[in-house]
Amino acid sequence: MSMSATPVEAQSFPPSRTGSPAAGADVIRGVEKRSLGSTLARFSREPLLHFALLGAIIFGINAVLHPPAKDEKVIIVTKTMRQSFIDNFDEDKERTPSEAQLQKMIDSWVASEILYREGKALAVDRGDETIRDRIAYKMQLLIFDQIRVPRPSDEQLRVWFAENHTRFDEPERVSFYITPPTDQSNAQRQLDDIVGQRESEELQHLTRAILARPVASLAASFGEDFRDRLLAMPEGEWKLLQSKDGWHVARLDSRRPGNLASLDKVRDEAARIWHTDETRKLAWEAVTRLKASYQVRYEP
Repeated sequence: MSMSATPVEAQSFPPSRTGSPAAGADVIRGVEKRSLGSTLARFSREPLLHFALLGAIIFGINAVLHPPAKDEKVIIVTKTMRQSFIDNFDEDKERTPSEAQLQKMIDSWVASEILYREGKALAVDRGDETIRDRIAYKMQLLIFDQIRVPRPSDEQLRVWFAENHTRFDEPERVSFYITPPTDQSNAQRQLDDIVGQRESEELQHLTRAILARPVASLAASFGEDFRDRLLAMPEGEWKLLQSKDGWHVARLDSRRPGNLASLDKVRDEAARIWHTDETRKLAWEAVTRLKASYQVRYEP
């Protein structure tokens, strides 16, 4: 069965007046131009086309503004970053970290940066727009969750306790009173006033009571000479003492001897801390294995 041609199919090009090929080509180009124009007009009304074009524009702009990192395995520890670690070591800016302390802070930051990048690679941050440390923390949780540490044997626990018994020992403690640091002549006048029971209310208010302070911590705060002289003082007497900050009037109030811990008395606590230490050690080894594929560079 034959089908009649549609009006478009039946349409023929009108003959040119001259009958030349060039005139026919002009007619064809005119038809193509009208067809292309109608096609573009129809596409311009298509929402999907708008979204596609908009997406291409956004993708292009993002590629220019945020080019991919050249080397995701390189970590730069900048001079500014090192200085920030130094500045934040002591809020009062009275102490600066030693090289070992500074390196420990840098190593901790590098480990955090590695965990952050590995977490990003695993899409741990998907749907979570928090800061880098949050992502690194989530990676830590993933690592800790994979670690299984068995209960220690008696021999393991005894060896570990012998090396860490100071964490359980009761330290020797001391209680004393101390005035604020000043020069020697002013401290001598304060001592005379205190002994004569005519010290001012201001001095009474500024005098601190330091109670049950571990003796081992005194040298870091006041200096070794201060510690030794304080411990040599008779209890209840006011004396002049020089610390690393200046001169003080101090009175030794009491001393309490330390006590060595027994594993049998702290076994459960020791086992718990051993387990925590072992878990952290294995977790750090996992981070170290990740670190092997990175380069850490320091700006000169």
